[in-house]
Amino acid sequence: MCLGIPGKLVKLIGTKGIISYSKVKREVDLSLIEDPCVGEYVIVHAGFAIAKLDEAEAKETLRLFEELFSSSPQPL
Repeated sequence: MCLGIPGKLVKLIGTKGIISYSKVKREVDLSLIEDPCVGEYVIVHAGFAIAKLDEAEAKETLRLFEELFSSSPQPL
């Protein structure tokens, strides 16, 4: 199973960009999406932005991830 994580594009560096995942920032490759713009949300998988998504959908997905992980049992 593959999991793509939504993040906000905060900086463009040629075909790469900096994506913000709340407090964490990572460099990703943007070459698979058309016309990336700072402020947009994208789905990131394996270091590549693979799709754009609207802000409401991104925030709902992030809320669901947070809910899922906060209710997960902790390892022993």
